[in-house]
Amino acid sequence: MESAISNLSPVSNGLASFLRDQTGATAIEYGLIAALISTVIIGAITVIGTTLTTTFNSVSTALANN
Repeated sequence: MESAISNLSPVSNGLASFLRDQTGATAIEYGLIAALISTVIIGAITVIGTTLTTTFNSVSTALANN
């Protein structure tokens, strides 16, 4: 029984080390920040694109009427 407990020690030490490791958390945080920034950029481009389309249509109509 004692040898079974001592065999678990390296496994539990490895698991504890894995759970304490924070290096992956930083990569995930950077990924989430990049996704948020991308979403904001896509939203802004969509709004600007709609506004530009309306503006160009107004200019086109004004030029066609003259």
